[in-house]
Amino acid sequence: MGHAAGVVERVIGRARVVCGVGQRPARALPGRESLGPVSLEPADVPQFPQRRVELGPLRYLKTGQGVFEGREKAQRVGARGLQGLRQGFGATLTGLQGRRRYARIVHRSSLVIVTPALADANNGNWQTAHRWAALLRPAYRVHLTSHWQGGDEALMIALHARRSAASIAAWRSSRSPAAQRPLVVVLTGTDLYRDIATDAPARQSLALADALVVLNELGARSLPPALRSKAHVVLQSCSARAPQARTPRHLRCLMVGHLRDEKDPRTYWRAAQRLTGRPDIHLDHIGAALDPALGAEAAALAAQHPRFRWLGGLPHASVRRRIQGAHVLVHSSRMEGGAHVVIEALRSGTPVLASRIDGNVGLLGEGHEGLFDVGDDAALATLLARARDEPAMLERLAAQGALRAPLFTPEAEQAALHRLLGSLIARTPDETPR
Repeated sequence: MGHAAGVVERVIGRARVVCGVGQRPARALPGRESLGPVSLEPADVPQFPQRRVELGPLRYLKTGQGVFEGREKAQRVGARGLQGLRQGFGATLTGLQGRRRYARIVHRSSLVIVTPALADANNGNWQTAHRWAALLRPAYRVHLTSHWQGGDEALMIALHARRSAASIAAWRSSRSPAAQRPLVVVLTGTDLYRDIATDAPARQSLALADALVVLNELGARSLPPALRSKAHVVLQSCSARAPQARTPRHLRCLMVGHLRDEKDPRTYWRAAQRLTGRPDIHLDHIGAALDPALGAEAAALAAQHPRFRWLGGLPHASVRRRIQGAHVLVHSSRMEGGAHVVIEALRSGTPVLASRIDGNVGLLGEGHEGLFDVGDDAALATLLARARDEPAMLERLAAQGALRAPLFTPEAEQAALHRLLGSLIARTPDETPR
């Protein structure tokens, strides 16, 4: 099949009947009762002969004096995906006088998402993989794994060029048809801004991929020029949240990020120390101590600074509520593919102060007022003081964020994913099994 929701034909002897996935035919066929139910679940279909049926403008299929209906409904799959096809190829059949009857079953292509972190890690890679699986399942059968060890999936999405390099190489070197099937590699911040410059397996992953996904609008410019034509921007998403009531007594600042060097928490902490004399500026930090030394530093600062709190790792729902209640979110990272916490702030109406790196600017926009150079704690402290002393500044930051927020809706992310995957699967040769 050449489409995410391609259609296959099952023929039982000379008896054919129209039905949707998981549906029984409208009535039994004379003389064929012994064959049992005709309808199948998608997972059972591959054992039967299949042939590709082109989507787009479908021709009426005549059966004796009867004509299949549903052409107009099935012409456009688009965002409706599988639901539209089911409506188009439902159990409607007019003129059953003809002897030749067809069984048409929607067969969803399968894909595998390889992520170096699964649910127990609860980090950015897992959140992306989990969300994409949910966005893609209406049109695909999706399998999540940390290592690909063989399978008949139609397409692979691999998160992280370096850490998923073994699965990427195995997909391409397999003697099975997987070697010819599409491969999408999703580039993280450490991929784009560190590993592809120094790590041979990461560079090999880029070469093997049919498509490279970057998660911010500036990501492609960090790729080698010869590979930029493979790049596709898919901006991540989250649900919208209304800002919570915020106290006028002080400025509540919030940083969200696990304690590791790439997030550069020390810049935030040094800015907090510069603001020790400002009782009207309170600073919180949410994030688990992935680096024990950084955890010790955070605990020491919390003990010394009366208005700094290190809250450790918190459940995602709690983190989102704190983002809604903060006056400003700080993101001081050294490298980011597209920080989801920045997107959550934008979708919550919370102003953002962020380091001037492509991963942040590619989300916030080139003209964002709240940018500071990487590691510049003095500039960050100045911005935080201004945010408290100049109410108009926070209003401008919030207005800039509101202009960007519509880019990060689940509908926009889902549409970008389906456009990309649909185009790759449609290019797969017809003879490639599904």
